[in-house]
Amino acid sequence: MSENKPFVPFVSPDSNMAEFTIRALVIGLIMSVVLGAANAYLGLKAGMTIAATYPAAVIGMAILRIMKGSILEENFARTVGSIGESVAAGAIFTIPAFLIAGVWTEFYTLQHYLEASAIMFIGGVVGIMFVTILRRVMVEDKELPFPESVAASEIHKAGQGGQSGAKFLFWAMALGAIIQILKQIQFFAASWEKFIAFASKKIMIGKTASVEASGGALLSTPGVSPAYMGVGYIIGPNLAALNFTGGLLAWGLFVPLLLYFLGPELVASLQAGGVTEINDETWIGLATQVWRNIVRPVAIGGMLMSAAFTLFRMRKSLGAGLSRAVGDVKKAATGTHAGEVRTEKDMNFKWVFIGLALSSVAIFIIYNYFAGNVTAALVATIVMLVAGFFFAAVSGYLVGMIGSSNNPISGLTISTLIIAALLMVALGVKGMEGISAVLGVAAVICVAAAVAGEMLQDLKVGHILGGTPWKMQVGDLFGVLLASAVMFFPLMVLHQGDIIAQGKGFIPGETGLGGANYSAPQASLMAILAKGIVGGDMAWPLIIVGILMAVGFILVKVKSPMLVCVGMYLPLETSFAIFIGGLIKGMLDKFSAKKKHNEAQKARVENTGVLLASGLIAGEALVGLLFAFLAVVEIKTPIIFEHPSFLISLLVFVVVAFVLTKYPLGNAGKPDEPAPPTAVM
Repeated sequence: MSENKPFVPFVSPDSNMAEFTIRALVIGLIMSVVLGAANAYLGLKAGMTIAATYPAAVIGMAILRIMKGSILEENFARTVGSIGESVAAGAIFTIPAFLIAGVWTEFYTLQHYLEASAIMFIGGVVGIMFVTILRRVMVEDKELPFPESVAASEIHKAGQGGQSGAKFLFWAMALGAIIQILKQIQFFAASWEKFIAFASKKIMIGKTASVEASGGALLSTPGVSPAYMGVGYIIGPNLAALNFTGGLLAWGLFVPLLLYFLGPELVASLQAGGVTEINDETWIGLATQVWRNIVRPVAIGGMLMSAAFTLFRMRKSLGAGLSRAVGDVKKAATGTHAGEVRTEKDMNFKWVFIGLALSSVAIFIIYNYFAGNVTAALVATIVMLVAGFFFAAVSGYLVGMIGSSNNPISGLTISTLIIAALLMVALGVKGMEGISAVLGVAAVICVAAAVAGEMLQDLKVGHILGGTPWKMQVGDLFGVLLASAVMFFPLMVLHQGDIIAQGKGFIPGETGLGGANYSAPQASLMAILAKGIVGGDMAWPLIIVGILMAVGFILVKVKSPMLVCVGMYLPLETSFAIFIGGLIKGMLDKFSAKKKHNEAQKARVENTGVLLASGLIAGEALVGLLFAFLAVVEIKTPIIFEHPSFLISLLVFVVVAFVLTKYPLGNAGKPDEPAPPTAVM
């Protein structure tokens, strides 16, 4: 498109095509809950989420085509459906931090549900209000490519010509669900681990007794997880390798090294406490304890430095986003660009500013409730509004540049959390009240920034297709309302289900949210930062070591220091499974190159692969939620093998690798077919 040629949307502004319909809204709301819950599951386990725009576009299109719906109904349903993922991202990065930090002693109470839902809803509304102000300048900026928006819009256009990738998504969902069911009923082993001991040596206990002790290394296979492999496939072999590198550093270097030096003392402590047998199970427990108490804080320091470096590296983009945001507010205030045509109509700015005013009052009430200090609540509210607008603009700008899949929401939130924590300390708000206020500020901003980025991405799709902005904005308000009301329950089900499944109560760092199965890396980081700054009990030596480690990564030009540190924070079986998914994607790329596919064929292979990987993630996540719910309501599920074999598990890796290579290559098409846009850029 030339610079002087005016933009023409796919559907004419003069069209009266059906758009905001009850069926499109209902479909969108259902997708909002389902995709949001799936992303909550994935984020709590692996510390990352996937953009919901693409699967929402495919699912909405498939359903509405059966109902003979219009392309604008599909656009509307996708917009509402994908907003749940952003609410989920904001929720999983922050809400579990209240539990992990000790602000909540138990997860589910009516009070906690209301607190979490209020935070999510107000954050979502603030994000929508800010985006409404920012929409025009952002979506019309020719310098912002909006890669994922272009891909989603082309999916809708392709659907008008009879093409659809829905079958790949749904088939993969079924496969992911079947694998997860077989794993839950113990048809095969979820993973396999073995402790390899170093040479034993005698240590003295007191003056007479001595025990044999040794260090060693804990070896682990990748976890059998379609979701993890799907994540590795989507992020690709290079980033998956970086994530696995963190796992190797943690479990191949730090834990064995620390066990070698600390193992004798740990064994002596156990012996003194009455433990008579030191076997492999004991050493596995000690290795896990060393990883949790020493290596993880080091990883947190690395994550903190990596987040700061990410923001520094994007400083020019941040400045450009702020400049555009300020300019757009001026235009909104003066009435400039008051579009009259359907495709340029936003929500009335009068209602937008009223919504912001009401949200500000609600935010003040929440912060005063947490902090118990009017001055601190007022300061926190001001910080939230200023930072919220800034990060909404930044989030939208970054989504326009790199897509919402790569939007560094957690890094933006951590920056706000540190500022809020220092302010609380300066104002004399300490203890649990200060920690609560800090987490409250971070949570609202995290949800607002996540919603802003996702919504701008969808508004750009609507801009291309000819959707009506105000209808999409109102639809997202419904989506945010429903997602905020229900997103607490997947978190609760996963938390309680994990506790019951392990036959224990809530043990911070071991069971429930923040434990081994649902590690919630970002929420754990925010909890530790809030407690450390406000409460004064941060493990600063270990944090500083992690910061210096990340500086080393930066100096040797590691592409993503954050991914390496997240890999250190996650269990080895998790990062290993993600790495396997990345290897599968690398194999697919090699096969595609060997077949000498042109750009059009490569794009079709890429799109099919991403749909299959997304389906695997969604299938496992939904079944995982189902089994967690069954555990909560105490419905026993059958067990096939008491001690399942990992040899059967190897077949699962073969099947997933076959599906993620065979079908994308088979859908490459002929060389002379036109190229679709890639799904992930």
